[in-house]
Amino acid sequence: MSTAVVSDNIDALVRLALAEDFGDGDVTSLYFVDEHLRASAQMRTRSDGRLSGIHVAAAVFKAVDPSLVVTVLMEDGSPLKAGDVVMSIAGSARAILGAERTALNFIQRLSGVASMTDAYAQLIAHTKCRMLDTRKTTPGYRLMEKAAVIHGGGQNHRLGLYDRAMVKDNHLMTGGKLEHLQGAIDRLKADRPTVEVELEADTLEQVAEFLKLRGVDHVLLDNMSNDEMREAVAMRGEHAKPYFEASGGLTSKTAAAAAETGVDFMSFGCLTHSVPSLDLGLDFTIES
Repeated sequence: MSTAVVSDNIDALVRLALAEDFGDGDVTSLYFVDEHLRASAQMRTRSDGRLSGIHVAAAVFKAVDPSLVVTVLMEDGSPLKAGDVVMSIAGSARAILGAERTALNFIQRLSGVASMTDAYAQLIAHTKCRMLDTRKTTPGYRLMEKAAVIHGGGQNHRLGLYDRAMVKDNHLMTGGKLEHLQGAIDRLKADRPTVEVELEADTLEQVAEFLKLRGVDHVLLDNMSNDEMREAVAMRGEHAKPYFEASGGLTSKTAAAAAETGVDFMSFGCLTHSVPSLDLGLDFTIES
């Protein structure tokens, strides 16, 4: 991911999030908090996990008031213990209070993604299999959530429709014969040589057919049993490619056994589509 693209994405989302929260003004702070009051705050984790989104949260505070002194104390990817202070903020009490919820919303969500990724990655750490995310992300948040997966020790699948051709069963219905597939792969590789090709297989018969094709980088083994995945890996022989990706029906209870079949990757939509937020809060102190 381009750093510039991610930065632009973060800036746009921060502006949108603050606009929906502030509207035409923070009436609580405007009427109940003296404009000259100064404060300091510590952002602290309430539970164990893995940190992500620290610089997004910092950007929120600076967007509300550039004069705030924001100090990042722990970097993205850091393991967290309950009670760890990840950031300190000092300056206008009104500004800190106004930015608090939006900053926490971002960092709690992204740290939740990183924490779940870390937990799942640990389940298969004894194998060569690597953890992948999917495109089942929060609309607009994809680049941040995929960065959070990296912070949790996982790897990114394709970022969008543009950086990998993923031919699934619905695509195969439009023309799934080997001759058609080979022609399409050849045209894609000629036009866009850096784009990888992944084909979805529901059966071992499909795997055998796909192994006859040139230019296939990945084969997704969809909802296959562990015995079927072991057989698929064996069918590849000594060749390094195509890589095999296990997907569908995998859970924290089945991940380790599936990884032990020899598949190269394992993808989990839950890393981004149903992750609980990590509990962080802001401890606020008025300056005397």
